[in-house]
Amino acid sequence: MKKILITGGAGFIGSRLCEKLYDKGYNITILDNLSPQIHGISKSSLLKKVKGKCIFIKGDVRNKKDWEKAMKGQEIIIHLAAETGTGQSMYELAKYNDVNIMGTAQMLEILANTKHTIQKLVIASSRSIYGEGKYLCTTHGYIFPTQRKELDMDNGEFNPKCNICDSELSLLATDESSKIHPSSIYGINKQQQEQMVMLIGKSLGIPAVALRYQNVYGPGQSLSNPYTGILSIFSTRILNGNNLDIYEDGLESRDFVFIDDVVDATILGIEKEEANGEVFNVGSGVATTVKEVAYSLKKFYNSDINISINGKYRLGDIRHNYADLTKAKHLLAFSPKFDFQTGISSFVDWVKTQEVKEDKYDKSITELKLKGLIK
Repeated sequence: MKKILITGGAGFIGSRLCEKLYDKGYNITILDNLSPQIHGISKSSLLKKVKGKCIFIKGDVRNKKDWEKAMKGQEIIIHLAAETGTGQSMYELAKYNDVNIMGTAQMLEILANTKHTIQKLVIASSRSIYGEGKYLCTTHGYIFPTQRKELDMDNGEFNPKCNICDSELSLLATDESSKIHPSSIYGINKQQQEQMVMLIGKSLGIPAVALRYQNVYGPGQSLSNPYTGILSIFSTRILNGNNLDIYEDGLESRDFVFIDDVVDATILGIEKEEANGEVFNVGSGVATTVKEVAYSLKKFYNSDINISINGKYRLGDIRHNYADLTKAKHLLAFSPKFDFQTGISSFVDWVKTQEVKEDKYDKSITELKLKGLIK
């Protein structure tokens, strides 16, 4: 079978992908720097999962020599390695640009300037490139709202309004042709990564695929990183006996997609020729509110913590975004298998087997407040 390099392969998505590709007979190499924010300071449990199923190289995507070592003899690259916190990206700009943009540029420069054996590129993009999702105005048709006004949100008006007539909008599923207007540095990074890979892939004649992941969750997700993954953040707070404060009115929504569905979609992107040169949404196709997430977790953990809706908001946060999966269903024959309640049940069962992690959420919120990003 073909040789595959997975950058960030010891992470949440990468380790599960490695397991499934190993079962399919692929020869796998992982390049990962084992970031303490994701893996903790002790040996990564995710790395233990893939031990014996891959060649592991500890290295940094910003280092050209690490790339050259990892890419030698490979036929497919799945580029997952990235800094991922949207809030954190707003004040650690140099780090995010260095890892996400320059790290990707190192890979593409090697492909452009040296002999290699790479036959396909898959880049992990993100729903964050869309910013706000797609909406309908009864007067002006499809609308892709600009960033919400602070004055409106101060008055408890959290839903986006028509850019033209300021009227209420109806939420629609976001398709791949929707406007690209990220509202965070992380989103800008993912847009640039996607564009770079698709452009250079085309110019070099290397088939490239971009997968715009929605909010991925499931067993193996970091429970110690306070910057990404609302299910992990809420779970860690609940298990520490801490109450949940929900921003806005709790009705803001996201598309939560289970890890196994994401991995299945990624493998289809690798194996199907119909994917070549295309971008795809990867999600559940369902909008789930933050309030529903909180109360579902409280129920599954049989917890007595309090859940409050605080009306605060974070600058740059979007209101809604859920995926239109028509293209992925048509070209990749991808359909998610896990609904939210099934997926969250599996996630909670796994969390209960893990050591309770220190709750670092309040510290992360303090940082965002100091930077003026929470109102």
